Amino acid sequence: MLVLAALADMVELDGKSPSFAAETMLAWRLPDRAAFTCPQHAAPPMIHWPIASPSHIVTWAIAALATAAVILRPGKWPEAAWAWAGALALLVGGLLPIAAALQAVLEGWDVYLFLAGMMLLSELARREGLFDTLAGWAVRHADGSARRLFALVYGIGAVVTTFMSNDATAVVLTPAVYLVAKTAGARPLPYLFACAFIANAASFVLPVSNPANLVVFGDRMPPLLAWMRAFALPSVAAVVVTWGALAMLFRAELATPVAVASHVPSLSGTGRLAAVGIVGVVLAMLAASALGFPLGAPTLLATLMAVGAVQATRREAPWALLQHVSWSVLALVAGLFVLVAGMGQTGLLASLTELLRARAHVAPHATAWGAGAIVAFASNLMNNLPAGLIAGTAVNSGPMPDDVRSAIAIGIDLGPNLSVTGSLATILWLVALRREGEHVSAWQFLRVGAVAMPLALAAALACL
Repeated sequence: MLVLAALADMVELDGKSPSFAAETMLAWRLPDRAAFTCPQHAAPPMIHWPIASPSHIVTWAIAALATAAVILRPGKWPEAAWAWAGALALLVGGLLPIAAALQAVLEGWDVYLFLAGMMLLSELARREGLFDTLAGWAVRHADGSARRLFALVYGIGAVVTTFMSNDATAVVLTPAVYLVAKTAGARPLPYLFACAFIANAASFVLPVSNPANLVVFGDRMPPLLAWMRAFALPSVAAVVVTWGALAMLFRAELATPVAVASHVPSLSGTGRLAAVGIVGVVLAMLAASALGFPLGAPTLLATLMAVGAVQATRREAPWALLQHVSWSVLALVAGLFVLVAGMGQTGLLASLTELLRARAHVAPHATAWGAGAIVAFASNLMNNLPAGLIAGTAVNSGPMPDDVRSAIAIGIDLGPNLSVTGSLATILWLVALRREGEHVSAWQFLRVGAVAMPLALAAALACL
């Protein structure tokens, strides 16, 4: 977590002042309002960094170890188990009051509702064969061209990510794409990487495109039109540059023709009803976003209506559908909220907030670039969910320029394209591949991500 403290060395002031980080380590008093609003040429405000007391060190260590365990899953325990092991350690050790932990859990209610709705919707679409139909349509219209098939799969992934979140693309679309790629005699890796990378590259087209957006912005989520003004160009840049990087890296695999397919799996009556229901859910989310309402409740309510309509038509109870949803993700997110609350008790997040505000006051453009780049790479060290929670807490604790907040959201969403540890969706993407008998090593992913992610990140940040 201390990676974020590297913000202290991002910008030199006027080329004459000593390093801001060095100055801030000399003072322990929070800057007052006048210090923040001082003229640009005045001395920078002092930042109050927390004293490394034994209790603070233990808290940071517990949070770091729990986050590492969430990523590595020692003993194959579920991710949520490790997150809550760390949270319980904070509570038992008296490092975090129970009231503060409960408040942290309750503050995530909108994220839980949104996640529940999107997971249900994705499972409904998978069961009704929507993703199989989309993948089959791509093979048919590729007309034997591997490059065209790659572009179609990438485009479908962009649409699914935009309106159904990145998890649907990385976890549910991937098996369907793998199946049709094998059927067409294509080498599957380019198409599988397309699913994984577009899931993150298109994550900030809309607020609903990635649950991490809700984590970063919290109750400061911009309305839909404001969001599109801020992120339309960066999204286009990220999607296009990522596609170009992948097409270049897999140019040899995409030079081989694929089989021409004439059959596209047809949708059943309930499949068509599910498609209509998905459109309804998307419209409900967009309406809520346009009106500035929290997204969680409308998403879940509209999804339950869609599921109810399909299950009533099938004359089946929803229990089988519910059993295939990964409900432990909700417990994982709640546990991470508690871990971040524990770090907040040490004063570290307040210090990061003051540091960001001070830097943004002096050099907002450089701060946006630096913050976006740092959280992008930090997401691969600690996963983008905890990184998003930490960064979101920091930027939402006080006044912050919109460009800084937007740059951090881009870094959190796009950074995970560097490595397999960057996001939960990518980890689940690997699990989905292993079920199909396909193996992608961490080194294989890193070789692609080391080219695609920095280029896309720079392009997106340049468009802010």
